[in-house]
Amino acid sequence: MAANACMRTRRSFSEGGCWRRLGRRLRGERWGDTSLQLNDLFANEKISLDDVLVMRHRPTEPALRKVLPWLAAERPEIFNAYQQTQSERAERALAKAKYLASFIGHEAGKAIFVGLYRVGKITPLNYGQYWKVPAYKKMKLMGHRGFTGNRPKILWFDLKLLPFYSDWKGKLVIRWPSPERAWFRWARRNRFPVDAILNESCFSRGMPDWSEISLTWDELKIIPSSWRDRLKEWRGVYLIYDAHEQKGYVGSAYGHENILGRWTNYLAQGHGGNKLLRKSQPKNLRFSILQRVSPDLAADEVVRFENSWKIRLLTREFGLNKN
Repeated sequence: MAANACMRTRRSFSEGGCWRRLGRRLRGERWGDTSLQLNDLFANEKISLDDVLVMRHRPTEPALRKVLPWLAAERPEIFNAYQQTQSERAERALAKAKYLASFIGHEAGKAIFVGLYRVGKITPLNYGQYWKVPAYKKMKLMGHRGFTGNRPKILWFDLKLLPFYSDWKGKLVIRWPSPERAWFRWARRNRFPVDAILNESCFSRGMPDWSEISLTWDELKIIPSSWRDRLKEWRGVYLIYDAHEQKGYVGSAYGHENILGRWTNYLAQGHGGNKLLRKSQPKNLRFSILQRVSPDLAADEVVRFENSWKIRLLTREFGLNKN
């Protein structure tokens, strides 16, 4: 995610009805010129600060850390599953809370709002029960270590998302008090200055240049909808690389939904009809774009570029291309 891009657009407090709910004293002021706190939002909704635990999620697993904002935007049920089990210290705190204010670590000292959840029933799970939960199986493919069985039980929290400033999901940025390693805090004991409200959600922004795209099989399944819209528009030549076999497959996209259409076909079948790719394990595949062409370029010209890449990368002789 392009963190700096997420921070470019800020609103004044005078914009929109949501701002006016915070009181006449805030009108016309701009971010940085006010002491507005996250706790002011709780107070505005008559929520006791004693009941709110605030968490700044930032997974230690790099692969999961990369996709967590996408999960919050596109697969909220999997994101919620991620936070429904915690470390023992966090369990003890969450068990005392009535509400969980959920954020994702954004950049140093900052966090982006996901939502406010009501804490409900608590259910202990053993190792076998934990790994029967479909969401945890999916997260394991995204690099999540999950419950290792290092203790007899792990607590599962029933968390229900509330309509608390839901329009600000992915947009409300707060400053996180130091030290950052203290990633869960009681609202009553801390101050969380509001740093910005973004015009667009930071969870679905920041698509890299086409030449920098490199997605695993599981990342491709959950890319933000804004990314999918762009890939629908792009036609060109792509590479599917089997990291285990260290071989590549070159293909071209110029038909229905262009690159997204072709890659979605691979997601559905696992091989897209290619005989050599049938032998590859989906978890080992990476998707990237070798060349983007004009959206109205004739199909035979796109195929010509495809053949040129096959020659240069020797994917017929040493890769996964047969033709």
